This record gives sequence, structure tokens and C-alpha cells, in this order.
Amino acid sequence: MSGSLNRNSYFDNARFILIVLVVFGHLISPFREESHFISTVYNFIYSFHMPAFILIAGFFSKGYSKDGYMKKVLYRVLVPYITFQFFYYILYSIQGKGVTFTLMDPYWTLWFLLSLLCWNILLKVFTKFKYPLFYAVIVGMLVGYIDSIGSFLSLSRTFVFFPLFLLGFYLNENHFKFIINKKMKVLSTAAMIVILLTYYFYFPKGGRDWLIATSSYFDLGIEQLHYAMFIRLFIYILMFVITVCFLTLVPKERYFFTHLGGRTLYIYLLHGLVIKVLQSTSIFDFTITAASLFVFILTTLFISFGLASKPVITFTKPIIEMYRFISLNQRENKNSAQKLAS
Repeated sequence: MSGSLNRNSYFDNARFILIVLVVFGHLISPFREESHFISTVYNFIYSFHMPAFILIAGFFSKGYSKDGYMKKVLYRVLVPYITFQFFYYILYSIQGKGVTFTLMDPYWTLWFLLSLLCWNILLKVFTKFKYPLFYAVIVGMLVGYIDSIGSFLSLSRTFVFFPLFLLGFYLNENHFKFIINKKMKVLSTAAMIVILLTYYFYFPKGGRDWLIATSSYFDLGIEQLHYAMFIRLFIYILMFVITVCFLTLVPKERYFFTHLGGRTLYIYLLHGLVIKVLQSTSIFDFTITAASLFVFILTTLFISFGLASKPVITFTKPIIEMYRFISLNQRENKNSAQKLAS
């Protein structure tokens, strides 16, 4: 890599590849029990796709102390969160799932929005410590002992995944340039193959629940609770290793999909609704085998590229980026008030 890291291409490539994996993981989730191979792929993806996404989000949060930054994050996160909570409520009601509308318990994919807001707030606290990453890991391990912690306000995932966000915040371009070389690519490829094979032949029952981090240690069925935090520490190490391997393999060149890395918010918010609708039809009413993976891959690509297309962006922009209109109106009102005062 010559010169500085091409942030637009490299990080946009990473974000788009990761969002495709997110869509793929959510698409195959209901079928993971029907095929051991699909279950293995699912568990493998969940070991790094959100950790890598969170780490990159932390990397781009370096301006958290600037004036207006938190206000921007607040609008950008809470407005679509409230909007899509309502959309999910409508969809689930139509499907007869008998849900109650709430803003305290995020539906399905929306946990990330609440956690993202909290992570930015937590930066203001933990960056004041001498060893912030150490304390973030300790907190992430200890919260599992709170029996009541779970999906409420996405608190469990917020604290468990925060060390990855904080790590990303402290990384710089040189760290990424250090891992992007031919030798590291070979080692990373080999490591990921070994881990994937290990998952195939031995993956502990209940391991998925440790990866998604929504439950307390008690709910995870750990009888000897004094060992639980060390299991989570092992999960941290595993996530870190696979995440680094993935980031090593992300291409730095510009491709036909690179520009779509700037549209991941649209894919993230919309794909859940699309998948829920698809799953309510008979489109996947066939015997699930390893070969079914190709059907899921094609469907994933269709959903990902479709939701990132210009027609979809144009149609949904007023909804997803409503916060921009709110901010614009506030600025206009402020300017009008200043003119009247003068």
C-alpha cells in the first residue's frame, strides 16, 4: 500500500461486505437448525460481522468531542429508530404476532441504533480513564452477572460490544496499514479456514447465544458462574482474532460495489422488513441442505444491491434521513430568530 490508507475505498469495501454478511446471516437464521453446514456458516459469520462493523463505527467516532457531534448522532439514530420501531410494530401486527408497541425493547435489528448512541455517550466516560480498554472489557465481562440484563434498551449488547467500539476509536490508519500485506493475508486466510473447520466439527451447544450477547450468564445456563466471565473473555479474544483476519482480507482497491459502502444504513434498516415479509411467504418452502446456501447467497445479493439502488434510496431518503430535515428546519428557525433579533 503506497501512501496513506485509501479510507474511502477500504472502509467502504469493508462496510458493504459486512452489511451483505448481516443480510445473509439474518436470512439463514431461521434455517440454521435444518443444516449443520448452514449452522456452521451462520455461527462463523456471527463471530465477526457485527464486531467488525462496531469496530469500524468506533474508528469513525473520533469527533465525538466536537460541538454538535452528539446532537447529530442523537438525531441520526433516534429518528430512524422510532420510525422503524413503528414499522416493525405494524408488520408484526399484520402478521398476527400480537406485539405491543414499545421504544424500550428494540425489535430485531434495531438494537444496533440504540447501542450506537450509547457507545458514543460511553466514549465521554471511558476516554477519561488511564486504561479505558481494560475497564471496558472488565465491565463487558461483569454485566453478564446482572440477571435482568437482556434486550431491554439493548443494554447487554451495548456493554458487551463496547470494547470493540472503543478499540476502533483508538485505532488509526497505521494500524490498518500494518495488517494489510500479503503475509498477513495468507495467515488470515489460513486462520479463518481453521476456525471454520473447528466450528464445523466442534461448536458448543449454546455458543450462538454467547456470540449475540443478549443474555445474562444465568440465562446462558452457566452453573459455575465464577467461570462465566472467563468464557466471555475467550469470546472477546476469538472475536478480535477473526475480526482482524477479516479486516486483513478486505480489498483496498475500488470496485463496482465500493460506493455502496456509504449506503449501508439504508440496507441495514430496510433489509429486516424485507426478510420478515419473505419469510412469511412460501418462497423458502423447500428442503434445506448445504446446496440451499447458493439460493440464500443469490437472495442476499439481490436484497443488498436492490436496497442500495438509487430508486430505493430516493424513495426512502425522506424517511431514513428525516433527521436532516429536522436539523435543517432548526437551523432555518434559528437564522430567522437571529434576523428578527437584529
